[in-house]
Amino acid sequence: MSVYTLNLRLFWPLVTCVLTALLLLHQYIFRGAEDQGNDCADQGPGAVTLFKCILAFILCYFFIKYCSAQTGTARRGFHKVPEVHGKSGVSKRELLDDHYERHVRLSPHVLGHSKAHVAKLVSELVRVGRTDVPPESSLAFRGDFIQIGSSYEEHKVGSPDCFDILVPLRAPRGLKLEAGVCTDKPGGAPLCTLNTPRKAEWTRRHKAFVDTFMHLHNAQRVYRMSPDSVQRWFYTATQRCLAAIRYPFEQRCSLSLSLSEEQQVLLRLTPRSDYVCCHISMGIRLIPAFPLGDGAFLVASRQGQRGEDLWTVYFPRQEQRLLAWLKGRLPPNSCHLKCLQLLKEVRNLSGETLDQQSGAEWGGVLSSYALKTAWLRLLLSTPPESWDECNLVDRLDDLLRSLRESLQSRALCHLLLGGVNGFLPDSVVLPKLVKETVPANLWAEFSDVTLDMVSARLAYSWNHLPRLIRLGRPQRTSLGRGVRSSQRQECK
Repeated sequence: MSVYTLNLRLFWPLVTCVLTALLLLHQYIFRGAEDQGNDCADQGPGAVTLFKCILAFILCYFFIKYCSAQTGTARRGFHKVPEVHGKSGVSKRELLDDHYERHVRLSPHVLGHSKAHVAKLVSELVRVGRTDVPPESSLAFRGDFIQIGSSYEEHKVGSPDCFDILVPLRAPRGLKLEAGVCTDKPGGAPLCTLNTPRKAEWTRRHKAFVDTFMHLHNAQRVYRMSPDSVQRWFYTATQRCLAAIRYPFEQRCSLSLSLSEEQQVLLRLTPRSDYVCCHISMGIRLIPAFPLGDGAFLVASRQGQRGEDLWTVYFPRQEQRLLAWLKGRLPPNSCHLKCLQLLKEVRNLSGETLDQQSGAEWGGVLSSYALKTAWLRLLLSTPPESWDECNLVDRLDDLLRSLRESLQSRALCHLLLGGVNGFLPDSVVLPKLVKETVPANLWAEFSDVTLDMVSARLAYSWNHLPRLIRLGRPQRTSLGRGVRSSQRQECK
């Protein structure tokens, strides 16, 4: 159902004509009364004259107000980009606000209940797998977990249906692992290896562990920790822990554990009662990680080929401190989180209309981490007061412009891996290994043709946002736009 919007350009002239007609009608009736009886002609001429003056004053006031409004609109057009109106006369800000409230914004009540249930389940899971004494020839859970991703950083889009959890692991007692940067893969985020020292005595005494979890690399004559082997062990260990705690939880929900082709462990939770609001089926991605130091972790990389034994660096503590520091600088009614959520929604809406191959390239270039990196760089390079809620459209336009500039320059540098010195606050401390790495380009693996396609598509999506919303949301809303036909899942 569409809502009628008042057109001020027609309203004020119409009011002027109606008041003029009333004034003429009053004058005509008053003169007719004078002709019929002269005995009433001298009664109250002052009141009639006062009434005429008041009507004339009101008439002039509305006319001047109309003219000044038109002049002000024309002047503002030279200083600020005018908001685009669709066929229904709705401005881009009104369109974004309506779409955000209906399809993007998460219910704090539902999100809070979902996070609490996930935290309770995972805490019991890692508690069962924890060992007080480090094992001699096996891996073990450290006993804690770290919540990462958009669901915990308050910029999740759509539904709180996916959560990312880092599960720190404990290496066997006496095993020393050395992290090293892989230098034979230029471009992209630097990948790391977990090596044993050369001629280590421990590897000769624990041959069973070495055969299960490590590969010998003849070039360096060192053993490397195998991500695939760690993932398979982690899946089996999680199965055992889940079997120990399944009964009290399955009274409220059904639990299932799976290992995907990408060696990712996914815990699926389907509620059976109203304990989890709205019966939301949630996926919990459990990610095994080795501590690197200073709050950073090494996680199995999905970029390398099998047998390369490569790991990527995660910075959960550093990103949490950076977001907390930025939140303290920004105004209370800041639109920075809303801006990132709407940018993700623009990406999702535009990706729905692409074919499978183009959609994969589109989602790969504009990954959630790439969008968050561009967003953080803009936050750090603009004044805090410019992120007031009233500047939402301008900041979103700036973010899209900076993304297109990065696409055209073929580079989006990682904020923490080889970043610019002095760009981050002092509270964000990085490991020594990370500080010595070269700057990492998140788009180094993509071709120029792909980046040009994404840049052109991004500009088209922003300029034709009303059309994309209509295509992606077939059911009508209060502004004549669409309603989500199916929920999309986004883990990051």
